[in-house]
Amino acid sequence: MLHFQKKQNMRNNIKKNIPFYVMFIPVLIYFVIFRYVPLLLSLIISLEKYQPAKGIFSSKWVGIEYYKQFINSVFFWRLIRNTLGINFLQLTVGFVAPIILALLLNEVGRMRYKKLVQTVTYLPNFISSVVVVGMVVTFLSPSTGLVNNILAHLGMERINFLTEPSYFWGIYTVMTIWQTAGYSAIIYLASLTGISSELYEAARIDGAGRWAQLFNITLPGLTPTIVLLFLMKIGRVLDVGYETIVLMYNPSIYSTADVIGTYVYRRGILNGEYSFASAVGFFQSVIGLMLVLFANKIAKKTSETSLW
Repeated sequence: MLHFQKKQNMRNNIKKNIPFYVMFIPVLIYFVIFRYVPLLLSLIISLEKYQPAKGIFSSKWVGIEYYKQFINSVFFWRLIRNTLGINFLQLTVGFVAPIILALLLNEVGRMRYKKLVQTVTYLPNFISSVVVVGMVVTFLSPSTGLVNNILAHLGMERINFLTEPSYFWGIYTVMTIWQTAGYSAIIYLASLTGISSELYEAARIDGAGRWAQLFNITLPGLTPTIVLLFLMKIGRVLDVGYETIVLMYNPSIYSTADVIGTYVYRRGILNGEYSFASAVGFFQSVIGLMLVLFANKIAKKTSETSLW
């Protein structure tokens, strides 16, 4: 009887939500055609010695040969270290920066100044990565760059930042924060508007100051959004914006700038090793999926918020 009732409730829910399922069909078709089919074809290519003239289904089958080549490569650990190192900075400094910006904007009383600051911090997101990298190169130029001019004025030696491996992670992190923090802060600002003003009024009546309200109302109210975005960020922990790095790096800083994405670009696009590049890309996707599953499981146990 209970089983029959569950089935009946499921049928009723489906009938009730038919318009939503119909609206979801185009999204499903998009993901199947442009996401899952290419992923499946990429997996097949990674397991064979792909030759464009023969096609995907006629090329020689080699199994996991290219996966072994990547793992046994002399560059493997360097790529993993650089990718994880840059992403660690993105998960700490880069992830926290939009939250701090949103909290600061939330405290601005005058709406005119708040909108001005929000617009100024939001605009860099629309600037092309090519332009942003060009700005970085100009500012850090060893001969005419603003930063080096300031160092010279202070009596310090000029530094060629873009040829020194030790500076790359910091430069990339600061550049990314400047470009994306304002855009990412919008999500947190939207979440802040959902926190009831009555909670703040009750806290003020009880004598709570700004800091007490921040730690007892604002941050707990933001926690679900922070957890969800962090879980989504974890899934891309091996995926660094290689397009920007390709524009910035050169052989002299490969030791800290070369990541999985740039390595795939050189081997797959420039050298035409499509099967090897597909193997590395699929390896990256599997590790990302495992990290998301692991992080989601921890989030379920430690909080009420999770992706599923």
